[in-house]
Amino acid sequence: MSKKPFVFKQFSVNQEQCAMKIGTDSVLLGAWTLVKDNLFSILDIGAGTGILSLMLAQRSHAVPTAIEIIDAIEIDDNAYEQCVDNFEQSLWGDKLFCYHASLQEFVDEIDDTYDLIISNPPFYSEDYKTDNKQRDIARFQDAMPFNHLIESVSKLLSENGNFSTIIPFKEEEKLINLASNFGLFPNRILRVKGSPTSEIKRSLIEFSFLKNGAEQGQNSNIKIDNLTIEVSRHQYTEDYINLTKDFYLKM
Repeated sequence: MSKKPFVFKQFSVNQEQCAMKIGTDSVLLGAWTLVKDNLFSILDIGAGTGILSLMLAQRSHAVPTAIEIIDAIEIDDNAYEQCVDNFEQSLWGDKLFCYHASLQEFVDEIDDTYDLIISNPPFYSEDYKTDNKQRDIARFQDAMPFNHLIESVSKLLSENGNFSTIIPFKEEEKLINLASNFGLFPNRILRVKGSPTSEIKRSLIEFSFLKNGAEQGQNSNIKIDNLTIEVSRHQYTEDYINLTKDFYLKM
């Protein structure tokens, strides 16, 4: 296995100690998530290498924001150490902090709330498990079930904050219904497929307690977009290039 870091335009990410390597899902989520001018604090749940925190640190540095704190949580020992190292090696080490804890421990101990919460959660609930326990913890939904994630977010998110996540498209309706039980409703959805002829594979969803003015029930003003990654192998669409060009070296 190569020990070379994954190099982006403004930071590098070492990942040899992490079970789950950097993939398209994380880059999409980090680039798509809304970074509002009035953000003060961000929380990255299940940080892994720390890529989402680093992407948001880069983006918040590029525009005038009030962001002072970007916290991350990582339960795995090796991934935690790698995340801390990646934070320290970055340009924004003074803003980035990783907690070595489970989400439950974090919720029980932290009284503060966050203006933005982001998570690329484990969601391969239907797949077979492997002999690699570390990889299974990183991949499988039973390590952090959706209901536990959503309930925790509802406690940690500020009144006017946003929660941004990425899940399999087939889980979209289930997650939206679950979130509504905790007063969280979708504002934006991005549905992603690999090529023009492939099926939709992922849903990126932004939730908030605010329902675009709706007092009750399902928000009817959800902004839904679609994104295709490639026209053909390594021939990326203009939309995908525009979304990720601030990060990928060859975009």
